[in-house]
Amino acid sequence: MPGGAKEAWPHIKDIFQSISAKSDGEPCCDWVGDAGAGHYVKMVHNGIEYGDMQLICEAYDLMKRVGGFTDKEISEVFAKWNKGVLDSFLIEITRDILAYNDDDGTPIVEKILDSAGQKGTGKWTAINALDLGMPVTLIGEAVFSRCLSALKQERIRASSQLAGPQPTKLPESEKQAFVDNLEQALYASKIISYAQGFMLIREAAKEYGWKLNFPSIALMWRGGCIIRSVFLGEITAAYRENPDLENLLFHPFFNEAITKAQSGWRKTISKAVESAIAS
Repeated sequence: MPGGAKEAWPHIKDIFQSISAKSDGEPCCDWVGDAGAGHYVKMVHNGIEYGDMQLICEAYDLMKRVGGFTDKEISEVFAKWNKGVLDSFLIEITRDILAYNDDDGTPIVEKILDSAGQKGTGKWTAINALDLGMPVTLIGEAVFSRCLSALKQERIRASSQLAGPQPTKLPESEKQAFVDNLEQALYASKIISYAQGFMLIREAAKEYGWKLNFPSIALMWRGGCIIRSVFLGEITAAYRENPDLENLLFHPFFNEAITKAQSGWRKTISKAVESAIAS
């Protein structure tokens, strides 16, 4: 995601694009914009990554505590999801880690402390969104969830003093419908996260006077980066069709996808609320 003087780009373009990841033969590297545009777009990429990881964690948590799934069973669900609209790098590695057992046969994920750190890019994204008055709510909540996870000892004390309902495990006959709804909820939430990220980038371009190539930004994220996912191809196509697209949700593909996913999305949220699980 190189930025800086546009005049310099032709001198390094061939070098950078030759060593970059490729998607459908196109290099996932292009000039983003002048001044700090490249760093800014990378920052928002990382903010979206925060959101993606939080969504995956919440999907795991719901399958574990409401669905009563084992780690191996959850891995199998992610494997199936990775063959459809949720195909992405993060879904792929989640599938793999959940299937990995330690030397004693215990799933390795059960031995990892549930306390996350952060390097700051997600936080910077949320701070800048507040400065620009943009409602990047999903990334903001993902940042706060990391902050909450870091309060490990306080959470342990709270669990012994603050009572709440215990999730009721689903009967076997309801599990598939639950997973199907959860897939739609994850997909819809992911679309919202990316839409909000591009809203922020668009507003920043106005604020800082950048002329950004939105199709190229989406293309750059299609390969060789952490938020690589199959539907970034649809984002690229949407911005190529309409470079001035105000919001991804106004494009027919994403509008239709959100509409189709709403029922499962709402049922998943309802189930989470019933079970006193944050989502």
